[in-house]
Amino acid sequence: MSANLFDIPLRRLEGQETTLGDYRGKVMLIVNVASQCGLTPQYAGLEKLFEKYEERGLTVLGFPCNDFGAQEPGDEAEIADFCQRNYGVHFPMFQKLEVNREARHPLYRELVAAQPQARQAEGSTFAEKLAQHGLSPKNPSDVMWNFEKFLVGRDGAVISRFAPDVKPDDPALVAAIEAALG
Repeated sequence: MSANLFDIPLRRLEGQETTLGDYRGKVMLIVNVASQCGLTPQYAGLEKLFEKYEERGLTVLGFPCNDFGAQEPGDEAEIADFCQRNYGVHFPMFQKLEVNREARHPLYRELVAAQPQARQAEGSTFAEKLAQHGLSPKNPSDVMWNFEKFLVGRDGAVISRFAPDVKPDDPALVAAIEAALG
């Protein structure tokens, strides 16, 4: 599975074709992001994680997604401008992709298959709130909402998955990152 993850074709926000092979040997935190979501302020925490742990081998990878409430309507230039202007994002960003729909991107097919369930934040009621609004995922293994996080080891193995309301500074996420970095 890990060789597959490194070989999946991707496109950076600026348009360059790439793969996760560019990040082989790094710990990756892969996050589906959106600029008009109640969780959008997590960009700031993700940037802090990136800055704090980059020298030890962590990279945060942002994948804009419009699957949830059409909360990422912008084009690539608008997304790049928003992230830089509002949150000073320097971590790698990629072009928009689908994480749950029929046309689920191959990256997310692999991530979800490797980690079908997300770890919830302590005392979380996020899933219940989504359900109250009729926004529960169709399948139990689907990505719940924007800002779900997949932690991938240096070898490309998916280590863990964290629910959208697990903030970047959550002790469980930080501990998992620290353990992955060694």
